[in-house]
Amino acid sequence: MSGVDPSGEPTATEDDRLIVRRQLGRPPRGMRDVVTRDSSGEPTVVRTSPRLPDGTPFPTLYYLTAPRLVTLVSTLESEGLMREMTERLATDTGLAERYRRAHRDYLAERDALEPLGTEVSAGGMPGRVKCLHVHVAHSLAKGREVNPFGDEALDVIAQRWPTEAPELFPGFG
Repeated sequence: MSGVDPSGEPTATEDDRLIVRRQLGRPPRGMRDVVTRDSSGEPTVVRTSPRLPDGTPFPTLYYLTAPRLVTLVSTLESEGLMREMTERLATDTGLAERYRRAHRDYLAERDALEPLGTEVSAGGMPGRVKCLHVHVAHSLAKGREVNPFGDEALDVIAQRWPTEAPELFPGFG
């Protein structure tokens, strides 16, 4: 099992890295640890370092790795869900505020690892929904009520693919 040790140093095991490499079809970049796993123990979300080993800023803190879950999220993106979510930000002030809080949470956690000196988080936050994969990964990593669009996408997946959801993200609910 992996996680982050108290010093904040990466703790991904070599087995974790090999599995994520297989899932992505390439070596993982900046991988620190596995944050969530599916029902069989395979990684679903990894936490990445704010900078890649070569020093390049990498603002995506949580990265979705499970191939089937990536496919389902891609399906939602291709159906226009991100556009609909972004449109709702302009008319739903409560939703917009929850999304701004998700952005601030994301920045605070990333900056605690290593400040990048930017207010850019990931996935279009806080003004639009640009990458649903980021939001799903954020929700899985942090749990419900942190990222409203990640929660919503996971709810849609659970409704449309009810037999797969418990295997892909057990305990999220």
